[in-house]
Amino acid sequence: MAEAKKIAIVTGAGSGIGRAVALEFLRNEYQVTLAGRREDALLETISLAEAFKTNASAVPTDVADPNAVRALFDGVEKKHGRIDVLFNNAGMNAPPVNLEDLTDEQWTTIVNINFNGMFYCIREAFKMMKKQSPMGGRIINNGSISAHAPRPNSIPYTATKHAVTGLTKSASLDGRKYDIACSQIDIGNAMTELAAKMATGVPQADGTIKAESMMNVNEVATAALYMANLPLDTNVQFMTIMATKMPFVGRG
Repeated sequence: MAEAKKIAIVTGAGSGIGRAVALEFLRNEYQVTLAGRREDALLETISLAEAFKTNASAVPTDVADPNAVRALFDGVEKKHGRIDVLFNNAGMNAPPVNLEDLTDEQWTTIVNINFNGMFYCIREAFKMMKKQSPMGGRIINNGSISAHAPRPNSIPYTATKHAVTGLTKSASLDGRKYDIACSQIDIGNAMTELAAKMATGVPQADGTIKAESMMNVNEVATAALYMANLPLDTNVQFMTIMATKMPFVGRG
């Protein structure tokens, strides 16, 4: 008897890292629900899956809205009956302005998506994973190199990514009794549409503008798949995957 396909939700699946991970899961025969704010972007991701696109479905979702997140998970439960993996990825950055010029709206928007939205997804995953049979599942939170060290003029992004680490640690501890494994992947300089500017020049801590080394985003997808495929008695608690020569370790 063929082994049942794993069921996954990928948030922020319409572009960048979320798109790469969703495609990697699909190519490895996962059933994937792609969530994101723009349905057209989600459908574009699915079209890239080619022969595996029949295993994908798109659910437009604003993770900052707890009711939308509940509807996302309710839909997956009705369709598949369970969830095995949540790749908790949706996030965004604020404009790189001076800290004192950041508006209330800019701050609140980033907190609502990067922090509150990630919590809402963890909470709904817990509800499903604790009651399904067999019980349990895996949550992979997309942190960032910014969970360790900031870039200039990035306080909302940096603060929320530090907060994601707290979510990961608490969910990892609280998930033990339900066989829920929670981990975090911290990514640095993966080549996506949003990160492409780093290859041409971005501000450094010393005030200079420098081009930075980049890595193929597909390496991130491969790493996420490795984490997702582990048995539930094994967990990569934290993984840092980054362009080898990016300015992170050392003094710049």
